[in-house]
Amino acid sequence: MIAYDLINVTGPTYLYLYQRLKEDVVSGKIPPGTKLPSKRNLARNLGVSLITVENAYGQLRSEGYVHSEPKRGYFVSELVAVASNRPSRNTSAPKGGNVGEPELFDLSSNMPETDCFPFSVWSKLMRKTLDEKKERLLRASEGAGLVELRRAIANHLASYRGMEVDPDQIIVGAGTEYLYGLIVNLLGREKRYCVENPGYRKSKQIYESAGATCVYAGMDKMGIKPDEVREVGADVVHISPTHHFPTGITMPASRRYELLAWASEKDGRYIIEDDYDSEFRTSGRPISPFYNIDVCEKVVYMNTFSKSLAPTIRIGYMVLPWRLVDQYREKLGFYASTVSTFEQRTLAAFISQGYFEKHVNRMRLYYGRKRKRVMEILRERLPEERCKIIENDSGLHFNIRFDVAATDAEAQAKLRDAGIAIRTVGEYCLDDEPRNLRLFILNYSSVDLERLPNAIETVRKVLRL
Repeated sequence: MIAYDLINVTGPTYLYLYQRLKEDVVSGKIPPGTKLPSKRNLARNLGVSLITVENAYGQLRSEGYVHSEPKRGYFVSELVAVASNRPSRNTSAPKGGNVGEPELFDLSSNMPETDCFPFSVWSKLMRKTLDEKKERLLRASEGAGLVELRRAIANHLASYRGMEVDPDQIIVGAGTEYLYGLIVNLLGREKRYCVENPGYRKSKQIYESAGATCVYAGMDKMGIKPDEVREVGADVVHISPTHHFPTGITMPASRRYELLAWASEKDGRYIIEDDYDSEFRTSGRPISPFYNIDVCEKVVYMNTFSKSLAPTIRIGYMVLPWRLVDQYREKLGFYASTVSTFEQRTLAAFISQGYFEKHVNRMRLYYGRKRKRVMEILRERLPEERCKIIENDSGLHFNIRFDVAATDAEAQAKLRDAGIAIRTVGEYCLDDEPRNLRLFILNYSSVDLERLPNAIETVRKVLRL
């Protein structure tokens, strides 16, 4: 007779009984074909109600672990044995780091300061959206994104970036990483996608995971090299011409026209312009986007609200040239929107009512002052002859070159041991060859100005500058 201890069971008793019976059936402790006790007998033996046993047997039957035969009762079903090959897990240390590991002062973190997000305005608009647009919120938006949001983005691009864009050209998605995948589906996996080297490694990973061939071309002081783009047989080039990551290079007009000439030489060639932090130019007007000089409809413009608002907003968009709009509708028009309608409507209101422009203007001033102070601290604490700041008044990061004998990896390890985390430009070289460029990335968007002087002093001492 089946016997289980049901005295100290927490939760529904029938569920516990079902789980125990299931375990014994799966393990083979109760072999296939075994006739189970009648519901009354098992209930009497376990000291539970008849309904408890009925519910447990009913769940087992519905999942196929047992079957019933008229006037005979319940029998254990035949299950195909499955060999377990579950890998062992190393649980010696919690995921994400070791217990007791000291907190690092991260000079390369690109997270924005939480105090800078306009929480009060955002929550006000969200509440208003919930109050006034209840019925619309529960309707799915178009796959390309809510028309109100696309219209707001088009108006913003016109006033801020000088771009003449129709809302129908805009595709909204859950971040640019999702949009990269759409691009591959739209242009084709058979094409060769070229990225900058050094460059944002994840772009290459996304293209390859989408089934496309991804190659890379080197950089010079003007940006990606057109000759290398041709050498690798690229069909599509992915660039960030306004403020390249990680070098910070701004591509001049002459190089942009060279790339446009390359794209116009052959049908099916395109340029993807990633304009990820163009809002934060500290002097003069923002650099005009590549899209504005495209007379051949060869440029796909991409941007996101990750830098201007917060990475967790997870809303990006791309602007397709008209020659690709109809193609998108035919091939990918069935895609559902990947962004919550609630957030799309709130963001549309945030942009159209002028809050986004005010926020960007405020953040540009804030980051400009912060950048200036970071520069002052660096020049006060580090010897000019051993340290060179490389920047172009744009974006939220710049590079600093250290004249040291140690390799990049050695310098990083020494600094980490001293409590300082920093990334190198060499880490973003896609050929994975060890590079000792002595170029380090300093992202100042979230750096703590009060702690920065001590951190830089530590850098000076550790690297013996």
